[in-house]
Amino acid sequence: MAMQSSAEEPIPVRAVSEAVAGWISRLGAIWVEGQLAQINKRPGSQMVYLVLRDPSADVSVQITTFRRVFEAVVPPLTEGARVIVYGKPDFYVPRSSFSIRGEEIRQVGLGELLARLEMLKAKLKAEGLFDPRRKKPLPFLPHCVGLITGRASAAERDVLENAKRRWPGVQFRVVNTDVQGPKAVPQILPALAQLDADPEVDVIIIARGGGSVEDLLPFSDEALIRAVGECETPVVSAIGHEPDSPILDLVADFRASTPTDAAKRVVPDVAEEMDRVAELRRNAWRSVARILEREAMGLASFRQRPVLASPYSMIDGRRNDLEELTRRARSSVGHRLDRASDDLGHTLARVRALSPMATLERGYSIVLAPSGHAVRSAEEVSEGDVLDIRFASGRVDAAVSEVFRADDASPDIASTEESPSE
Repeated sequence: MAMQSSAEEPIPVRAVSEAVAGWISRLGAIWVEGQLAQINKRPGSQMVYLVLRDPSADVSVQITTFRRVFEAVVPPLTEGARVIVYGKPDFYVPRSSFSIRGEEIRQVGLGELLARLEMLKAKLKAEGLFDPRRKKPLPFLPHCVGLITGRASAAERDVLENAKRRWPGVQFRVVNTDVQGPKAVPQILPALAQLDADPEVDVIIIARGGGSVEDLLPFSDEALIRAVGECETPVVSAIGHEPDSPILDLVADFRASTPTDAAKRVVPDVAEEMDRVAELRRNAWRSVARILEREAMGLASFRQRPVLASPYSMIDGRRNDLEELTRRARSSVGHRLDRASDDLGHTLARVRALSPMATLERGYSIVLAPSGHAVRSAEEVSEGDVLDIRFASGRVDAAVSEVFRADDASPDIASTEESPSE
């Protein structure tokens, strides 16, 4: 339960320490794994004091155990060894210090380490961290190269010397860290984050010389592997020699067999590039010369063609053709106009023959009723109507004094109708 306190009734230090000790004592015994960072065996004391550090973080815990428990481990424990401790958490009230009282210590064997690495490798592969599609290409000529390696190490010297020998103008941003032991991963992680956040760094090399499986364990640490997989900057793994294969090689964007090989892969060789540029120039000149030669031959061939040797001959020929076509066009148009004129004359004659005026000119007239329509029979008029009689030339008005229908027509009219020839 929470301890009740206030400014007026504070809790003494001893009460706090005793409460913390009581809570920790209820945790029970646990198994804990880590890497031995420090071993302190005091002369004449039956107790051995160990510092157990987390391989992936800057976190450690004090281990106290009896000398007989410590010396029972085979092979003998040394600093840097990976161990599993069975013990009970303990809180020492007078000093308010936390520790684990170790009752059994087991050293992690090489076979178990390799089995754990294989399990971790399978887990990360299933998550897709080794997918080739995730790998970023290395820049052709990096402006600045980030290097994470041990201080004054052979790996650092190999990378710097070989890179500057190949491209003297290359710049390096070197961060020295531990490359083995319990402090390696806690130091490499912030160094990697620092270089990845630097906009001037175009590629990062993590380099270390060869060593045993235990020495190279930091480069198979899960936290480091995931950090490399999340980097935006391409990462080159240059750990150990050709046979060495930590998990970092699988997640890195490029795996170099040695630190020297990493330098060769990251920066180009200035001599090789100059030779390549010279060869490209020679190829370009040869290509241009071939193109010019081909175009000159084509131009000479064009100049020898008749159309270019005597260009006016083509114009003269086209002029004759144009004159002939003009003559033929005018002749064709003339014939068409003549035929059209004849057709128009014939049509005009037929129209005139059928025109009412032509009938009037032959002696006939047109009688119009007062309503204005032509009178076709005597039945259409009445006595007293004023008729409009039109001739070929002029017109007269006539009043109807008497109407003779067909049935009572006068004998003169009847005889005229019966004898039209008279």
